[in-house]
Amino acid sequence: MATMAIDMEQWAKDLMAAWSSHDVEKVLSFYDDDGVLEDYALGRFLHGKEEIRAHVKEGLTGFPDFKIEMKSFFASGNHACIECVMSGTQKGDLPGMPATGKHFSVPGVAVIELKGGKAIRESDYYDGASFMRQLGGLPATPQK
Repeated sequence: MATMAIDMEQWAKDLMAAWSSHDVEKVLSFYDDDGVLEDYALGRFLHGKEEIRAHVKEGLTGFPDFKIEMKSFFASGNHACIECVMSGTQKGDLPGMPATGKHFSVPGVAVIELKGGKAIRESDYYDGASFMRQLGGLPATPQK
């Protein structure tokens, strides 16, 4: 049976759009049932759709205006790399962090391995310290 080729850049744009539209089930449709999502800044390593679903719901509840904007993209073989900017306002409580009402905007990179048009592994890298500073969870960087 022939494997259907996918337009990986369009796949990435559609994933960003699903996150930005807050459609949890649409976001999940991009992941394999046994997919892994690694959020290195938060130290979270999620396995399978149920753990990913809980992570997505938590993020979208905490940041009801959450958006991801793709800045650049490249792919090689079955791997894709997305450079993006994530932003939102913390209106909901997060584990260990009550809602602050503060806005954040941080650049990040997602490295995604695909199989059969689904993400089997996504590794997210972004500046967690800047994220926490902007939300008030860490002291501001002293200005010189």
